[in-house]
Amino acid sequence: MTINGKIEKLIDIIKPMDGAVIAFSGGADSTLVLKAASMAGLKRILAVTAVSESLPGEELLFAKQVAVSLSVPHRIIETKELQDENFASNPPERCYYCKKELFCKLQKIALEEGFSNILDGTNADDRQDHRPGRRAAAETGVRSPLLEAGLTKKEIRDISFELGLATWDKPAAPCLASRFPYGHKITAENLRMVAQAEEFLRKFGLKEFRVRHHGDIVRIEVLPEDRAVFENNETRKQTVDFFKTIGFKYVALDLQGFRSGSLNE
Repeated sequence: MTINGKIEKLIDIIKPMDGAVIAFSGGADSTLVLKAASMAGLKRILAVTAVSESLPGEELLFAKQVAVSLSVPHRIIETKELQDENFASNPPERCYYCKKELFCKLQKIALEEGFSNILDGTNADDRQDHRPGRRAAAETGVRSPLLEAGLTKKEIRDISFELGLATWDKPAAPCLASRFPYGHKITAENLRMVAQAEEFLRKFGLKEFRVRHHGDIVRIEVLPEDRAVFENNETRKQTVDFFKTIGFKYVALDLQGFRSGSLNE
């Protein structure tokens, strides 16, 4: 199927809806859902972004900019997943509790404001990974048009490029809670450490990378071609010094390199 054919298939899934509340992170997936909803001519669209300690500040700013560029109503809500011990204790099903709180809040908005559909940005590739949040979607009636259309991440990026969306090459930015091994308690302080560490590394031009929090140890995952960044003695010293300043004792570079979802291994 051509790119135009895939766009049409996605729009055909959304078009029968009279309106939709869309879980909107500002990433490539949810942005395409938002764009497709506009192209489908829905009478009412509301993009909703959840804010908590797990969301980096720059991601919220970007989401706001994308919503403005698409001329779509955008609402910011607060979630309090850290107050739920089921989430904070960081079990393998952690994402279920986070998504359940979010989707229940979206359900409430939809009910109060007369929306009959709630959409998220789950795509076909997500079926290959550990995604406990899918159970929360099923329990709350959230639909995933990208998944229903069978669109993979690559296809989403290709379509986004074709449509001129700024997110077509935006690196994936899962919530900061994904930087902790299961069983490692998630706290506001630990999330702050990860956020500061990743913000620091971006100044070296890194885009696809993760900072994994292992207590006193921090493990940095970068693409193989980016390891050269840390061959510079001054860069290495600055990184170690800064990471120790924010609370880590040992700083390690993962020789296996960046891979999304490595803590599911």
